[in-house]
Amino acid sequence: MANPPDAESVETATEPAPSGTETKKKSSPSREAKAAPGRKNGANTASPAKEATATAAAVRSPRKVYSGKERAQKLAQIETSISGSATLKSAVKQAGISEQTYYHWKKAAAPTSDGDDLKDLLALEQENKRLKSLLAERLRRENAELKTKLGLQ
Repeated sequence: MANPPDAESVETATEPAPSGTETKKKSSPSREAKAAPGRKNGANTASPAKEATATAAAVRSPRKVYSGKERAQKLAQIETSISGSATLKSAVKQAGISEQTYYHWKKAAAPTSDGDDLKDLLALEQENKRLKSLLAERLRRENAELKTKLGLQ
């Protein structure tokens, strides 16, 4: 009497074999998991923890889309947490977003108005000229006063 194959040991393939060839035998997943850890036999040797993370990633909830107002509120919340001696990591976690999202939002929130920059630069140059002329006039007056007190004129 022949022994039937054990469920854990070897199974026959259920797909039809091509003509002229024998059916191939596959080893069961439980047997592959029992293989030596250092041995590479081409089988999937992922640890249960990695499989659990992969499954959790596949079942992830849909991503939340925040409005501009919500983003600004979360950024302000994070800034106040950071100013209150909290770390960035803890502040971001408390706000419910990732660090990468925080930096992405912060970069997007930065003002990038090129037209206003030129106007600001011209205004600063005008202010600089005005202040320089005020300082030069004040120094001339002080210099003249010192010369009169010393009797050099």
